[in-house]
Amino acid sequence: MDFDIRDRTVNRGRKKLRREREEYFRLMQLGYSNKEACRVIGINLRTGREWRNGRTSPNRTVAPAHAPRTPRSTSSRYLREDERIHIADRLREKATVRAIAAELGRSPSTISREIRRNGILLRKDSPRRVYRPYAAQSRADARRPRPKPGKIGQSPELRDFVQDHLTRRWSPEQICHALRRQFPDRPEMHVTHETVYQALYVQGRGELRRELTKALRTGRARRRPHRQSNKRQPRAIKNMVMISDRPAEADDRAVPGHWEGDLIVGTESRTAIGTLVERTTRYVMLVHLPIDHTAPNTRDALVETVKTLPAHLRRSLTWDQGSEMAAHQAFTLATDIPVYFCNPASPWQRGSNENTNGLLRQYFPKGTDLSRHTPEELAAVAAELNNRPRKTLGWETPAERLSKLLAA
Repeated sequence: MDFDIRDRTVNRGRKKLRREREEYFRLMQLGYSNKEACRVIGINLRTGREWRNGRTSPNRTVAPAHAPRTPRSTSSRYLREDERIHIADRLREKATVRAIAAELGRSPSTISREIRRNGILLRKDSPRRVYRPYAAQSRADARRPRPKPGKIGQSPELRDFVQDHLTRRWSPEQICHALRRQFPDRPEMHVTHETVYQALYVQGRGELRRELTKALRTGRARRRPHRQSNKRQPRAIKNMVMISDRPAEADDRAVPGHWEGDLIVGTESRTAIGTLVERTTRYVMLVHLPIDHTAPNTRDALVETVKTLPAHLRRSLTWDQGSEMAAHQAFTLATDIPVYFCNPASPWQRGSNENTNGLLRQYFPKGTDLSRHTPEELAAVAAELNNRPRKTLGWETPAERLSKLLAA
């Protein structure tokens, strides 16, 4: 408080009490009663009631309440005032959170969160909270209006961290997990990946530089709704062995050595790069196809790539029904790796490879000439992906997981 508490034993006449009034309503917002707030500030109880409710006496000038009331929501999504009164009454009766939730038809987490967010501490050194329903309703109403300033825009340190990792091509989810690992005791540095997307895409905020959207996997400057893709026509490949005949050990990803493969294509589908992903570790290998991606050239490039692997990491290969794998029998004969084919229009059957192809589009955009990339450049891109932490691996990198398997 930046004012001296009034000495009520001394009559000093009429006096403007602007700062006292602001402090009074701040205390009321914290859940103080009128009597407690008036005692702390040093004003008469009647003065406090007039500040809160407005002057209604017929012999005095009518004045509105100092703090305008926010319209209270009647939506069933939010707790109502009568429900907050019920919570306060039952807490005084020592009822449990689950019992209160059952009586109100709410989730126990809703009641627990309401007490934690809108209750006030009795003392700073005590974890005990007191719940006052009218003050809780007032705080909830004041918190509801939108839009609100974003968390990233309020913290330069957080904004610089996110921008730095976006330029390193980290996904928003990877950045958010890294923040929690690097700043475990600083909740103000914790955000969700949706917060990062909102800071990039929502117009008018300016929390993150808009050009950073180019560092996202899609490279889009705005969000695009998901649409059902057109189904491909099945390709006629002789002697295909379908994915339903693949060993069960490949399905649960417990045994390493089972791979998924596909092509990412460039300008007018004339150039391509082969992609191989190990199902257990998500380890990536890129196949150089400098001339074209016909069946013979694809077979030869795949044979040359997989022969660099140890024998126990060459168990199977799953591919879609693309014509580039028409020579699958010759590939199996040369490498002793059986090839299994997915069902038509079923990309989820080789989901790890589909996800990896999406990551690779950051490096090899659609509509570009992919034949100009050298084997050394492909190896550098694969190394960068293999040293990027993955959520599905418990935030280990594919290289770390593969090295553990090889050591074992």
